[in-house]
Amino acid sequence: MAVSIPPVLKRYSIPLFLFTLGLFFQIVVLPSSFPPTHYAVLGVKTHASVQEVTEAYEKLSAKWFSGSTPPTTIEFIKIRYAYEMLTNPIWKRDYDLFGIDEQLHVIEKLKKQYDGVDFSKIEPPLLNASIPDLANHGFNALTPEEFVSITGKGKAVLIQVYSAGSPRCAQFLNSWKRITNLLEGVAETGMVELGDVQVAAYLAEKKYTRQPFFRNGLPALVAFPPNCRSGDCYVRYQGELSVYEIVDWMATSILGLPRIYYYSKEALAPNFMAKTGQHKVKVICFSKTGERAAPFLRQAAKDYGTYASFAFILWREEDSSIWWNSFGVESAPAIVFLKDPGSKPVVYHGLFLSYHLMSLPGIYRLPCCLKDYSSISIIVGSLNSSEFITIMEENKHKEPPQLRSVTSMELGCDARGYSRAGNDTKIWYCVIVAGRPSHELSKMRDTMCRVRNVLLDAVDPDNANKVNFSVQAFAAAAAAALKENRLTFTWLDGELQKKYCMFYLFSDDAYETCGPRRYGDLTDVPRLFIVRYKRNSTEANVKVKKWPQSIWDTLSEQNANFASQLVARYKGSQDIYEIVRWLSEIVEDGDTKELPYSTQPTPDLIPEDANPIWSRSNQGMLSARNAVKEKIRSIAFHIGDYMRDPRIGPGLLLGACISFGTVWLKSSQTTQPTKRDEGTSSRRASRRHQNTRSSNHDRPPSITDSEPKDAYQLLSTDSDSE
Repeated sequence: MAVSIPPVLKRYSIPLFLFTLGLFFQIVVLPSSFPPTHYAVLGVKTHASVQEVTEAYEKLSAKWFSGSTPPTTIEFIKIRYAYEMLTNPIWKRDYDLFGIDEQLHVIEKLKKQYDGVDFSKIEPPLLNASIPDLANHGFNALTPEEFVSITGKGKAVLIQVYSAGSPRCAQFLNSWKRITNLLEGVAETGMVELGDVQVAAYLAEKKYTRQPFFRNGLPALVAFPPNCRSGDCYVRYQGELSVYEIVDWMATSILGLPRIYYYSKEALAPNFMAKTGQHKVKVICFSKTGERAAPFLRQAAKDYGTYASFAFILWREEDSSIWWNSFGVESAPAIVFLKDPGSKPVVYHGLFLSYHLMSLPGIYRLPCCLKDYSSISIIVGSLNSSEFITIMEENKHKEPPQLRSVTSMELGCDARGYSRAGNDTKIWYCVIVAGRPSHELSKMRDTMCRVRNVLLDAVDPDNANKVNFSVQAFAAAAAAALKENRLTFTWLDGELQKKYCMFYLFSDDAYETCGPRRYGDLTDVPRLFIVRYKRNSTEANVKVKKWPQSIWDTLSEQNANFASQLVARYKGSQDIYEIVRWLSEIVEDGDTKELPYSTQPTPDLIPEDANPIWSRSNQGMLSARNAVKEKIRSIAFHIGDYMRDPRIGPGLLLGACISFGTVWLKSSQTTQPTKRDEGTSSRRASRRHQNTRSSNHDRPPSITDSEPKDAYQLLSTDSDSE
């Protein structure tokens, strides 16, 4: 059976609800949100001076020990705590300006410790003031001018707000140093002391009273994303104060760096090697600890995402033989660069820095040529960002480098660009091996590596005894161009870059090299050609001509590129010295003779990554998704802050009173008419009566009129009366 609610309660439900809520706020919420201040405990005004605090405490002590009004144990603990905190200049400053009181837990601890004990048995001081002086030992502390200079730039910044008198900040200092080291190269770091009130208040949150405060106390961490120049875009860290959590938050949420995942020995080949593009170098990092990748590694994974793919492997001793046989890895930590299937991996071993990579002569040419080494092993130390970038620059390309949309300008193999020798270079060359990915192409690429090494040895005084004198003679022109960075060796994926390949090798048999394989035709013929680029061409009309020795084929005219082009195809054998001789003849003639040329635009190279995950244009500021998350979190925090506003309780009670009066007034109007309404009704009735009398007076007499008083009825003579 349903319980019926009395009509009166229904009518006054809203006022009763508001009254109950306001009473609950005033009795329960408000006292817990606004406990007595330490100044109130001592009986002095807010922000009283240290001298006033001392005098107030001495007066209370005099009363206690005189025996007139001894305090309870809890009262003594609270008063003594307030005295010690407010007489410490740094603690008092932090409490007055930012409401920071991070040793408040001491009161509860002492309550339990001295429960039932007389206050005279409590030994002061209650607080430990022997805190390391962070003001003198601060790590990368910033002045206000330095703070302004490092924020708002193209690099992210992580700021720690600390106090020189904070025990928590003193404990966090070593962790902060490690965080700074881990973020080196990807983000700037700095510390701001609360004494720099203007900067600290700028980094703090604001209460409804506009007083600055730090929600989670100190130390407080604030991150400025790249190009963040205002208080609307910086982000406060709300998580656990651990090194790995902070670094991961900075790398993932602020910098937007990709994660590098761990793979088991079973999952490495199918889930990493097979799923990453063949055009990318594989970078495999071996770790003994299983820790997350350092931020500079994740930054490299983002910056070199078009060149390389990254993976981590947890080193286990039982798997050591697998990694030795596969990559030549002896132990962890180690980094392996895999450039091509079947090529020799480049392995960086060890924990101690023996020598820098740049000091290794010939390291760039080793992997594709030394068949008696299972891997190239180099001992390096604990890498930092700049050293790892150096290693990546040396190993980001395949051997030789692949001609791609992202590498053509860098390699100097684009008519719209410049030579690797510099923007002032007038003539330069690009040697290209084109073909479909196959065993034949790999052999031709290996041959080109050997050709390049022969040319390097021809100009290297240390290796001059390795090269025959006659070889040095006929290789001189090409070797000199290679030394001057005017000659580049590269290879082209003819299957993917069909238009580009056909542009240079247009002939009846070009399908053997360019484009997908035809149905039933398994022929793969890699071809070698060289392109000469000449800047500042001025001839207006270009005619198709042949090189006098019939080795040059020119391209048709169209003045569209910055440099003219001339292409020659190699039609000889794969003998290394024959190729060297041919290249030298081409370079010598190209440098000394006036040759036909073309300015016809080259087809664009097709990007291998249609939708790159990481784009440089997206760097800076927070992503839209992270910005929305931060906004929602901020709104939730502010709602909680406003729920402790002391004006809410009186406002609810006032609303209850107004609502009660409104309901009562409406109910009174519906049950009792007012005097004004009664007077109006009587006047209306009187007016109707007068109107009725007036209308009867004006009408003519009729048989329906009332009978006069002296009227009588006459009887006729023929009546039946007696």
